[in-house]
Amino acid sequence: MQTYKPPTQEIRFLLEALGFEQLSALPRYADFDLETAMALVEQVGAFAADKILPTNKVGDQQGLKWDPETGAVTTPAAFGEVYKEYCKGGFVGVSGDPAFGGGGCPEMLSTVLGEIVSSCNRALAMCPGLTRGLIEALQSHGSESFQKEYLPKLISGEWSGTMCLTEPQCGTDLGLVKTKAVPKGDSYLLTGTKIWITFGEHDLSENIVHLVLARLPDAPEGIKGISTFIVPKFTRDGKRNPIKCTGLEHKMGIHASPTCVIDMEEAEGYMIGEPHRGMRVMFTMMNAARLHVGVEGLAGAEIAYQTAVAFAKDRRQSRSLDPAKRDAQAPADNILVHPDVRRMLLNQKSTNEGMRALACFTALQLDLEHHGADAQTREEAADLAALLTPIVKAFCTDRGFQNISDAMQVCGGSGFTSDWNIEQYLRDCRITLIYEGTNHIQALDLVGRKLMLNGGRPPQVFAKRVRALIESASGDERMTPFVQPLAKIAGVLSEQTMALLGRAAKDPEEVGAGASNYLKLFGLTALAYMWCLKAQHALKADTPFNRTQLKTARYYMDCVLPEYESLVAMLAAPNKEVLMSFDAAEFDVA
Repeated sequence: MQTYKPPTQEIRFLLEALGFEQLSALPRYADFDLETAMALVEQVGAFAADKILPTNKVGDQQGLKWDPETGAVTTPAAFGEVYKEYCKGGFVGVSGDPAFGGGGCPEMLSTVLGEIVSSCNRALAMCPGLTRGLIEALQSHGSESFQKEYLPKLISGEWSGTMCLTEPQCGTDLGLVKTKAVPKGDSYLLTGTKIWITFGEHDLSENIVHLVLARLPDAPEGIKGISTFIVPKFTRDGKRNPIKCTGLEHKMGIHASPTCVIDMEEAEGYMIGEPHRGMRVMFTMMNAARLHVGVEGLAGAEIAYQTAVAFAKDRRQSRSLDPAKRDAQAPADNILVHPDVRRMLLNQKSTNEGMRALACFTALQLDLEHHGADAQTREEAADLAALLTPIVKAFCTDRGFQNISDAMQVCGGSGFTSDWNIEQYLRDCRITLIYEGTNHIQALDLVGRKLMLNGGRPPQVFAKRVRALIESASGDERMTPFVQPLAKIAGVLSEQTMALLGRAAKDPEEVGAGASNYLKLFGLTALAYMWCLKAQHALKADTPFNRTQLKTARYYMDCVLPEYESLVAMLAAPNKEVLMSFDAAEFDVA
């Protein structure tokens, strides 16, 4: 059973609570007031629920077909028409530059739209998702001629994009890339093999444009020798480029998303950016992708939660522990009377809604970083975006996977079957913890780079925002149940930040031992901040929806946030010494 309702009321509340009006006041987004934004949310939500959702399960069951002779990949039959309609609606380039046919909407709005589409079909959503990443890279780093040549086709969805990083000998360590690019006139000939390339070959778009990492003949070793190239499936003169899918990965989930092995044999390509500085281009695309991957974790958790709620409202099993709540007209009570079922559902609800707020808040910072009204606004937004992106990617995928598992548990044995589809959501979500940089890589990025970025400014900006919120709520007793826990965990986070950095200065392995637990601690703190912002907004009007928001905020503070205590205990333990004391042979079975 597939059940999904776009969370439009929650999205409107979030846009109001987090300050969408800041964007509407900017010249770049003058056409996007709140009513316009919500009209777009309603439009995309209706299309996704009516047209995209029905393709999800059938796509998972049918999978893909690969022709070893031609390298062609055929997607599930239901995908083609839906993709065309999606493109016709202008949804692929919804945040693209209007000068090239884009919708020009804020990233904050694009983020919630992406969540809705991903909830309805993760595998299909990955194709336009990667295209949007390539659009952002070209808008930031492409020459005017490249933008005119590629952006209109990519924004319309007629062409799609990929990101070609990984090779058989290197995953995250891109300094080991071996693909070669040899100059030939005003282009380059690229030779090499790329693996795990999402939608590297398919039949949905007329052309596929690959953004490829490669080395020039004179490139220095390591990451400083990487350049970035565009390599299209069909060249400018319409010829088939010698870039071919030589196999598909057989995966646990996202069965309808082709994960390709791509071989290039002197394929024609064109450099984007400067020689040996290609990682700047790739990180533009990768950072956007990391935010969107975090949203994918949330998207899977949201549809799984809605499925579990639908199941729980229908399922009768056992009797309430409170005799007064027993249904005398039925042989068993609805399972919503059981406290543990409510615990699992509220864990999901409170963290899903908190993660949505965090993703929207981070996307807002990206908008303000590029289009903010003054230099200070842009600077602070850039610091917050850099700080929060690895947290959104890692925390939202870790927690999203956990929430899908809890949704399955609510449904009992039915959740483990394909009838309720949660098992597919679980399989599809698992990769989000791995790709675009594993979650531990995100934790290392947070501790090793983002905390000390710009002289340590990003965590200071975050702490300043938290203090400002606490101070603004100091005269309102209604906010006490929310700001007191926030103030406490903010203090704990500050202490743990200094302690971890202090240990790391003496022994770098301390970072590796504690980074993942530290990121989870930061994630819990960030969600507490989001719930305080939401509670403050909910108190402005007494409505049933707002009362539920306040109850959910209270649940998060009382029943989820205390998880931080175990993380603090693990961060304080001398785990590095224990971790690194094992010899390789001691990992073997005795």
